[in-house]
Amino acid sequence: MSTKSIFFGIIAIVVLFLIQSTVYILPEYQKAVVLRFGTLQPDYPDTGINFKYPFADEVVKFDGRILTLDAPPKILLTKQQKRLEVDSYAKWRVKDVGLYYVKTGGSERLAANALSDRIDREISNQLGQRTLEEAVSGERDQLMTDLTKAIDDAVGQELGIEVLDIRVKQIELPPEVRDSVYSRMQTERNKTAQEYRSGGAKLAEERRAAADRQKVVIEATAYKESELIRGAGDARATGIYAAAYSQDAEFYSFVRSLNAYQTTFSNKSDMMLVDPKSDFFRYLKNPNGSFQE
Repeated sequence: MSTKSIFFGIIAIVVLFLIQSTVYILPEYQKAVVLRFGTLQPDYPDTGINFKYPFADEVVKFDGRILTLDAPPKILLTKQQKRLEVDSYAKWRVKDVGLYYVKTGGSERLAANALSDRIDREISNQLGQRTLEEAVSGERDQLMTDLTKAIDDAVGQELGIEVLDIRVKQIELPPEVRDSVYSRMQTERNKTAQEYRSGGAKLAEERRAAADRQKVVIEATAYKESELIRGAGDARATGIYAAAYSQDAEFYSFVRSLNAYQTTFSNKSDMMLVDPKSDFFRYLKNPNGSFQE
């Protein structure tokens, strides 16, 4: 290899080194600051190709996209000092790159921790102004709006970030309190159900007793009326028989004997031991009703 070739090779290496040391590309999804001998420079790089002084400048890059902070659920207190388990998440991004670097050193983890602490304090403050009912059901949308505005104003000045949205995924009683409440509710429901069942049984018993009393009254009234009717019928029959007897005693005796025969011989299996000379056979032997030897 000739000296000339070696020389051009060295020149090429130096040029490549200088290009690499002075030129860098900043993607659209990133933001960056430039430190010159460790001092933050006020001019921040734009997206695309940028230049820096070799050995003097250091480029610190960090994510410029919208990031999600999903913190674990926290136990907080309402205006009534009721404990609630709150689960939330936030959407945020870097807004002031210089302030962001100064406060966090460009560390996304430090920024997320600081934002999480701020969200917890603000949610606690907001819940402290609301009752349990307002926090759980009535004002959740308003709560999220107030949280987003208050925290965005605060962390924008403190950390140089922008909070786009804070969503409260879940607000409910802690598991131990929830189990206690459900147990108490179940006890109260069972008590109420037992009261309804007892009341229903009592009402059913009262209605059965009333029905039984009414049945007795109806049966007694019907029996009384039937006895009155039967008595009237018997009295009328007695009167008819008496009138018939007074008009023709022999015919009256004949009719009574016919009724006796009909009743006696209605069942062929009946057997009677009667003296042939008794009055029972009076009209069977002689239509005139007189006995003949």
